[in-house]
Amino acid sequence: MSAAIVDCSDRHVVIGAGFVGLGMMAALQRAGIPFEAFEADDELGGNWYHGVYETVHIISSRKTTEYGDWPMPTDWPDFPSKDHMLAYLRSYAEHHDLRRSIRFSTPVQWVEPEPDGRWIVTLPPRAGEAEGERRRYAGVIVAIGHHWDRRFPSYPGERAIELIHSKDYKRPDVLAGKRVLVIGGGNSACDIAVEAARFATHAAISLRRGYWFLPKTVFGVPLLEMMKPWMPPAAQKRLAKAAALLAFGPYERYGLPTPDHEPLEHHPTINSELLYFIKHGRIAVRPDIARWDGDHVVFVDGRREPYDLVVAATGYHLRVPFVSSDVVEVVDEIPQLVGGVLPERYKNFYFTSFGQPRYGAGPLVTTGAQALVAMIRAQPRMQHPIGAVLRHLGEGPPLTALADPFQMMRRSRRAVKLMPRIVEREAAIMAAKGPRRAAARLLAPW
Repeated sequence: MSAAIVDCSDRHVVIGAGFVGLGMMAALQRAGIPFEAFEADDELGGNWYHGVYETVHIISSRKTTEYGDWPMPTDWPDFPSKDHMLAYLRSYAEHHDLRRSIRFSTPVQWVEPEPDGRWIVTLPPRAGEAEGERRRYAGVIVAIGHHWDRRFPSYPGERAIELIHSKDYKRPDVLAGKRVLVIGGGNSACDIAVEAARFATHAAISLRRGYWFLPKTVFGVPLLEMMKPWMPPAAQKRLAKAAALLAFGPYERYGLPTPDHEPLEHHPTINSELLYFIKHGRIAVRPDIARWDGDHVVFVDGRREPYDLVVAATGYHLRVPFVSSDVVEVVDEIPQLVGGVLPERYKNFYFTSFGQPRYGAGPLVTTGAQALVAMIRAQPRMQHPIGAVLRHLGEGPPLTALADPFQMMRRSRRAVKLMPRIVEREAAIMAAKGPRRAAARLLAPW
């Protein structure tokens, strides 16, 4: 017999208390929308609490990372550390009195819709219990992030070398006295390669393609702060290319492959030290791996070298383990949700864990949370899911995880303004077509 359902349908639930989840909670609280939150960890902070290495600093700047409603201290450095970020998130939660609404050490086992638009959340069973607690909510906001389901590379051959994911790298002492190879050209890969240059006996980085490596600062100003909202994407690309050329010169002079794309077409790698250590002979550049060969690695150029440790900075899979693919289907790491947020078939479900903006998270979270509040307020006035109406009006799933931050903020602000008109639009369709024909038109795929 299933456990009795605890009725919490007077509130929404936020799943995750990391950077995004906290921003969503603060917006709900400001709007007077009741909520509670579940966090699997024993403390808030998400990836900044459990998922980064001890020496990490943000690649975006302080000003481009802070929430719109809670600035970081002005005497902090331009690129705060992990400890700074945790202190900041905790101060944000304290400022908004969020902790009282968060249940820590509480992972979510399953989330399922009810016909009336409410949602059942099932928690894992506690010790001695056969079934977990089941709770009914008005809506669900998923803020679990996407830096947790590790993606490992696959190569043929037998491997006798220690292999770890970049998420499992925490301290440089694991590099000391070892020959270290880092796979990947993203920000974590470059940071760890630089750490290996300082602590390992030999450091190398394996790149399967060319990347744009951008300096953190230009003329003493964080590069991302030089990109302004009024700049079109083409101007932002020209600025990034000029900054790279000014700081580093041609990548070929470092033995690096030529980028196979324009700057900012993929998530940028912002690192001012990688090329410095390459020029000093402390980091060797290698191509993609062809195969494992015991305690050696064979590269696609035929070179064969011994290593003690390989760090795979090869990203993450996007996965939502507690909902069915009927709610969130993921295809090629892209959620098939309207705007990457809304399912078409279901009301009151909001996915806020997708996207890789070329910017700090705070301003995007603040404006996105305002749009979320507008949607939550609009949905009870609509007969169909907001996602279905927006899909009918031409909005679809995103094509890429990479997002222009200024475009994202403009879209969020526009959503706040347009939500009342979207309610009116659905009502007009219902009046013109009648409920049965309107439903068939709005929910055509089903």
